[in-house]
Amino acid sequence: MMTPSPSAILADIGATNARFALLDGTDVGPVVTYPVADYASPVEAVRAFLAGPARGHAPALALLAAAGPVVDGRITMTNAAWTLDAGRIRQGLNLQNAKVLNDFEALGWALPALRADDLFSLGGGTPGRHGTMAVMGPGTGFGLAAMAFAEGGDEAVLVTEGGHATLSSESRREDAIILALREQLHHVSIERVLSGPGLVQLYHAIARVDRLTVPERISSEIVAAALGGDCEVSRETLELFCAFLGSVAGNVALTLGARGGVLVGGGIAPRFAEFLRRSAFRERFESKGRMSSYLAQIPTAIIVRPDPAFVGLAYLARRSAGRS
Repeated sequence: MMTPSPSAILADIGATNARFALLDGTDVGPVVTYPVADYASPVEAVRAFLAGPARGHAPALALLAAAGPVVDGRITMTNAAWTLDAGRIRQGLNLQNAKVLNDFEALGWALPALRADDLFSLGGGTPGRHGTMAVMGPGTGFGLAAMAFAEGGDEAVLVTEGGHATLSSESRREDAIILALREQLHHVSIERVLSGPGLVQLYHAIARVDRLTVPERISSEIVAAALGGDCEVSRETLELFCAFLGSVAGNVALTLGARGGVLVGGGIAPRFAEFLRRSAFRERFESKGRMSSYLAQIPTAIIVRPDPAFVGLAYLARRSAGRS
């Protein structure tokens, strides 16, 4: 007996925008964006989607991804007023099932389906299904997940809170900068530096170490000033950001045994992909003493495909339909 083609609501929800698409059979429809602040809850936003772009469809399943840990089928968003509760979403929309998952879990499920033109290489060859693959990413925060493959084709995604691990330095200059950050933040986690807000923190820490007065800039302005050569502090900020990112990526590869590749997701890295490729990222990735030759064989790349989480969400929806 053939498995019926699934129809499902797919959502990738951030602090500012919620993106929705409809899976109808094998096709994922256009991604539609709604401002989170315009709706009291995810249920209200989904109702707007079903009354508009998805009018005429009656999906039985919803899969919603958002930043944050999932506890008992619920994500409480730290940077938005929404709480994603699978039970409330299922009841509020009269669905057969609803699933809430971490946004990097959705990216983890997408990894095997990403093609060469979805990726911007940072060295080490082409990622593929030759062992565990990891995806990490600076955005509003810092996410980390991995997909592991077992013999026989079984697969699983490991979701972590790796962004809250402690960031380490590799030079006296970095020691001084992290000390300046610690005086402000107490615990200098990876996310405190390798994120949009972290880029701003890093910029001001460099200025404090050098006793410089710098203009206030948001993260996009720091990147623009760095790429344009308009500000030495911005330039060093972006260079250090890339170096720290490479060190963290190398640690991820070693910790998870990610020989299939370490991919960089999130919305920040694609803005300066060429700069990142020319930076110390790959050198720092491989610079792990006796394990340097091990890391030299591991590919690294930026995910440049728009809305890659929907690839993973669609895969999970089809799998759920196959098991129902």
